[in-house]
Amino acid sequence: MIRGGLLRGGLAKVVPLLRSPRYEVLPAPRTEQAVLDWVPRELTVTVTASPVKGLEDTLALAERLAGHGYRVVPHLSARLVRDDAHLADIVARLTTCGIDDVFVPAGDADPPAGRFASALSLLEQLTEMGSPFARVGITGYPESHPKIGDDITIQAMWDKRLHATYLVSNLCFDPATLRHWISRIRARGITLPLFVGLAGPVERARLLKMAAKAGAAESARFLAGHTEWFLRLGTPGGYSPERLLERAGTALASPASAVEGLHLFTFNQVRQTEEWRQALLSHLSAHAPH
Repeated sequence: MIRGGLLRGGLAKVVPLLRSPRYEVLPAPRTEQAVLDWVPRELTVTVTASPVKGLEDTLALAERLAGHGYRVVPHLSARLVRDDAHLADIVARLTTCGIDDVFVPAGDADPPAGRFASALSLLEQLTEMGSPFARVGITGYPESHPKIGDDITIQAMWDKRLHATYLVSNLCFDPATLRHWISRIRARGITLPLFVGLAGPVERARLLKMAAKAGAAESARFLAGHTEWFLRLGTPGGYSPERLLERAGTALASPASAVEGLHLFTFNQVRQTEEWRQALLSHLSAHAPH
């Protein structure tokens, strides 16, 4: 239940961010219809990629959603791109259907499909190609990456910043950690606009089922390093997105944080995520001071 008292905290300050979040979805048989049924056309939809399914499912869904009038951001996992010719084909395919925004993670394919073993290597090639996309996103890690040290991940953001136009933070469930990380990267001179990664209202049973089907790379990358949080899902006092927004809202609304928006990890619970967002916006509007 959403409490009116939340308005005395930071939640009211993130109303502009709640009005136009990005929705991350996974390519699956029912994803397209779920987006059409529940996601307003003015919202951006991002489409993940994984070693399990490869890039084809990602690109095909992105093309179809773009055809329906959505602003779509496919994930171009570097380690799934075979070579320069493969990348050129991907670029041609996406730009043909009007997609001008991509998100470039390294990805989890092991070994890599070709020479792009890191996000930076693929970003550099896109720059060599004349920067065919107007917007290019890269990953930030507020909480420790399970395999990479914090200093290295921040250094990687620094190295990639010349090839990117914005930053998307990976999931973080602790508002203090999120606030500290934003402050730290800004102090290090990383000025890219930030989309803050936020888990929507997720169901533990659904996530377990998805993880079993898709494997760690696609549906359970958020579990890495978050086992304790996952076990708490569905229990009293467990995770709720509005609680995190309440406690981090002041920092997210600060101009110094340069937060451009929210990036909602739906885990394909698109209906639940949109219903939660609309209910929260309605509640905030009803209780806003007049």
